[in-house]
Amino acid sequence: MTDKRHWYFEDFFVGQELHMGSRLVTAEEIIAFATQFDPQPFHLDPVAAEESIFGGLVASGWHTCSMMMRLVVDGLLGCSSSLGSPGLDRVRWILPVRAGDTLSVTYVTKEVRASGSKPDRGVVVSVWQASNQRGELVATVEGMGMFRRRPAAAAEAPHA
Repeated sequence: MTDKRHWYFEDFFVGQELHMGSRLVTAEEIIAFATQFDPQPFHLDPVAAEESIFGGLVASGWHTCSMMMRLVVDGLLGCSSSLGSPGLDRVRWILPVRAGDTLSVTYVTKEVRASGSKPDRGVVVSVWQASNQRGELVATVEGMGMFRRRPAAAAEAPHA
């Protein structure tokens, strides 16, 4: 997980890998999320899920993305100059996420570019990679984040 210093646009560089932490996935949260947002049998009912192509209860891909988002907020965005995101370019659900899995997320910086029209900010293109406890890649999200540039008065040194 990143340190708790405040992150600005200047702290990101291409190839940077930041570890966002981990979380255990439970059957109860898989069912609760699916009940509200993605009520398909293989997310809701362990018995019906046994008969599905997954052979058991699996988290919704949107639930997986939400868990990834929480880890990125807790590990980075919550202590940054984030201005939000103009969107995602790519979401991939590579392997099913099951109850008992531990998801770990890595934030990989792919591109860093200062805004040409707004000098107080820049865009960071990143790929979030979620892996399970076996080190298997289960999901990726590629997107853009806007970050405020470091104020001239800030004494904080850039992250290494």
